[in-house]
Amino acid sequence: MKGDQGRMKMNVHIDRLILEGLPATSAQGPQIGAAIQQELVRLLTAHGLTDELRGGIAVPRIRAGVIQLGAENQPVRLGNSIAQAVHEGIGNSKQRRAGNTGRPNPGGVPK
Repeated sequence: MKGDQGRMKMNVHIDRLILEGLPATSAQGPQIGAAIQQELVRLLTAHGLTDELRGGIAVPRIRAGVIQLGAENQPVRLGNSIAQAVHEGIGNSKQRRAGNTGRPNPGGVPK
């Protein structure tokens, strides 16, 4: 497969995502989930995983970034914000590379 040279196959499994206190209804859950998946794929394709996770390990939980809530919290906007926060915990983001996450152990992954 010529087009796949240099690409890594990645499987990210999120068993449970607890979204307590968000301004969303249970009917909006599937829309939020789809937005999370789409944005997380985009971010991981663009930036990849952290070095700690690239080796293929499983972790029981990660520390995600902060979710920014605005006046209009539509399901897609919420999903994108959640995906960006999750990516801060698992992805090779600019913030992580700059070392300014403010967390001593990025992503909660043991070193």
